Amino acid sequence: MFNKKIETKVAINELLAGRWSGRAYDAQKLLSRAQIIALVEAARWAPSCFGDQPWRFIVFDKATHKTAWDKALDCLVAGNKSWAKDAPLLLLACANSIFSQNGNLNRWGQYDTGAASENLGLQAAALGLMVHQMGGFDVEKTRTHFNIPAQFTPMAMMTVGYQLAEAAIPADIKEREYNARARNTLDENFFEGHWDNPILTEI
Repeated sequence: MFNKKIETKVAINELLAGRWSGRAYDAQKLLSRAQIIALVEAARWAPSCFGDQPWRFIVFDKATHKTAWDKALDCLVAGNKSWAKDAPLLLLACANSIFSQNGNLNRWGQYDTGAASENLGLQAAALGLMVHQMGGFDVEKTRTHFNIPAQFTPMAMMTVGYQLAEAAIPADIKEREYNARARNTLDENFFEGHWDNPILTEI
């Protein structure tokens, strides 16, 4: 993958620094079963409240379950569908709203599912793959297509695959692929001691 450098206040792990959400996938490069299992294995070992593991991921491999993959693609909004069609793997992350151990409401289920999703994304980066997480999909359509129980909330659809060679990136998404990666400054989002007291960033 081509590298989109970021400026950090101090050095951080290269895997974290190099991960980004691309859209230009190589439709000719499929994922192996070993790669797919590595992705979900990474998600499996995410932390969760009481170890309850509230996440559920539905995996749609274009190579082995094309009909299900087509249904998953159909759930995306048009803007996402236009480029996600080239990703060989789609996933749907869902969060359990109920603790499996006692039947009580689990207000941490969505938080924990986010942690599992990030684990999956980092494992993908370690394998030289891109992951793009999307909120632009029809939740009710996913429920209908894939028989998702009411207690589970569909949180995000993901694309996974190999980045397309730079020379082959279509003009309609090239600008977004080359947009600079940007974040708020540390003192806008991170506080010290109490709310709205910016963290001191001088080393």
